Parts: sequence; structure tokens; C-alpha cells
Amino acid sequence: MNRAFDPSGIAPPTGAYSHGVAAPPGSRLLHVAGQIGAGPDGTVPPGFAEQAERVFENIAAILAGAGMTMADVVRVNGHLVRAGDIPAFRDVRDRHVGTAPPASTVVVVGALASPALLVEIAVVAARAP
Repeated sequence: MNRAFDPSGIAPPTGAYSHGVAAPPGSRLLHVAGQIGAGPDGTVPPGFAEQAERVFENIAAILAGAGMTMADVVRVNGHLVRAGDIPAFRDVRDRHVGTAPPASTVVVVGALASPALLVEIAVVAARAP
């Protein structure tokens, strides 16, 4: 099982994430490329929350294809184009990561690959043998 590290000598996490997460020796790692809020037909919803939900649905599908779940995620990297969407990002992320919060980073970027995109998220998952 993955193990979270949140030492008492630093400020606690400000949401459902851990400062560090270690995977057990011999774990299988899966690096998931940045996912966008496009549905199976390629359409992208206009709102941030809808895009973020779709991103996590896409990530869950990729994990399932690899025999993993969101509980195996050890790292989340979120890229947003608007700082005002950080609270909504945290809400969506927190609902999807479950009770074993991964390490997480959120950055605001100038743009993503298409002007319609408001969020892109990449994850790393680890499953013990």
C-alpha cells in the first residue's frame, strides 16, 4: 500500500493531498499523460468544473485499463489557465482521489494546446505487486 508523508515540522496540506507519497518496493508504475476534458466524441464542455470532471473520468478509465484505481494514484499535476478555478479544481480533485490523498501540484499556465481547454491533469499511479 502507498504511504503518505506529512511531517509535523512543516505546514499541513491545505487540501486532500499529501506532501509526499512512497510506493512499496517493486511497485508497478503507470505514468498517465496530461488528460484534457474531451469526451469520447472529442467534444469539450465549456465550463471548468465539467472539464475537470471529464478529466478525472478519463484518468479513471486509463487506470482501469491498467488494472488500477484512483486509490493507486501517488501524484497529481494540475495545469489551469485561470487562477480563479483553483477552488473548483480542489473540489473535483478531492472527490476523486479518495481517502489516500496523493502528492499534488497545481500551477496556473498562460494557455493549453487549445483555447477551449481550461484544465489538463497528469497523474502517476503505483500498484504493489
